[in-house]
Amino acid sequence: MPNSVAEPHHQNGVADPKPSNGNVSGKPFKIFIGYDPREDLAYEVCRYSLLKRSSIPLEIHPIKQSELREKGVYWRERGKLESTEFSFSRFLTPFLAYFDGWAVFVDCDFLYLADIGELFQLIDEKYAIMCVQHDYAPKETTKMDGAVQTVYPRKNWSSMVVYNCGHPKNRVLTPEVVNKETGAYLHRFQWLEDGEIGEVPFVWNFLVGHNRAVVGDPSTYPKAIHYTLGGPWFEQWKDCEFGELWLKELEEMRKGSEEKDQV
Repeated sequence: MPNSVAEPHHQNGVADPKPSNGNVSGKPFKIFIGYDPREDLAYEVCRYSLLKRSSIPLEIHPIKQSELREKGVYWRERGKLESTEFSFSRFLTPFLAYFDGWAVFVDCDFLYLADIGELFQLIDEKYAIMCVQHDYAPKETTKMDGAVQTVYPRKNWSSMVVYNCGHPKNRVLTPEVVNKETGAYLHRFQWLEDGEIGEVPFVWNFLVGHNRAVVGDPSTYPKAIHYTLGGPWFEQWKDCEFGELWLKELEEMRKGSEEKDQV
């Protein structure tokens, strides 16, 4: 699907600023979405859901491994346990943001149900990164289209990270380091001290099949659904929990694209 999907009130992947966004600088916030050709549709829906609900200006970039290789900033061989093309390239986010300001990395298998501006309101300058600190040990041995499910400390912490790109500690994340360091070093944020990792409410990385929304308790209602085991863009996951919400978003996105084409 082309990147020119129609989003209401947005152009060229940048959401229109609104007066209540609290963004004094007026600069768009950078969002980097992990991209895998097998999950192109997931990327497009994630992007659409972000732009559609955002009250702040956004600048959205897919992290495409093929483009990074062409530019000479990514060259590591793909390991057997890498379930997506962005398993390691995600850690180039501060580098891609020129080590400036705050930026979000998010897996493509997310559906945003709330305004990303609310997440930026939680930013605390004292942290190098902020994320949902899941205590998650999946029972499944496979995910998505048969990819191996791995279990390790801080699993899924790196699937949605708010980076303080200008923080001195994050300057270690150069292409050289991202291309050579181990999965443990990168996914467990071993370049940081524990006190440099801020916490975000779990509803911003709501794991389907793990987290639960409690009726009558709005603090448990997902703001961003993470289809970590597989989503409706895979045939075998069409009927997964919250799948109908993703399919509804897809239908709306396609309808908007068709209407734009007819203008």
